[in-house]
Amino acid sequence: MNTMKSIIFAITLLFAVHVSAQNEKDQKIMADAVKAKEALLEAQSGLKTFFAQSAGYVIFPNVGKGGFIVGGASGNGVVYENGEAVGMAGLKKLNVGLQAGGQAIIEVIFFETDVDLARFKEGKFEFAAETSAVALKSGIAFEAKYKDGVAVFALPKAGLMADASVGGQKFSYRPFMM
Repeated sequence: MNTMKSIIFAITLLFAVHVSAQNEKDQKIMADAVKAKEALLEAQSGLKTFFAQSAGYVIFPNVGKGGFIVGGASGNGVVYENGEAVGMAGLKKLNVGLQAGGQAIIEVIFFETDVDLARFKEGKFEFAAETSAVALKSGIAFEAKYKDGVAVFALPKAGLMADASVGGQKFSYRPFMM
């Protein structure tokens, strides 16, 4: 009987170590998302309305963009529904065209309605090729609106790149286990 308890304990311990290792990465991204939200609000206090009134949003605290002719972007983020974190998201983009440089940005996508948020969570969401983010800078006028149920904002962190498009981005969603 003690052998069986030991085996069960060992399996449980291995599972817990695996889960906590996975969660450590998620926890780091979640902590970065909290800091990113603060940076977004500091850069543009008008975002308070979007955070308060949207059905949900996803914050990608560290999106890396780069390229020379062929470019790409990727990042991981946190999905919020009614202000509560409900899952993790991934962002990928590959494009070809006139571009040069590299940049790190914070990207936030607001969903106007529950239907728009559900579309994202179901994996039925990607930006049209011509979609751009509103680039946030301190001290600029703020008259942003939703377009097709979403509003997208980007805050440069470092680097320089001649590309403000978010078109062609593809997303993944993984809900938290309850």
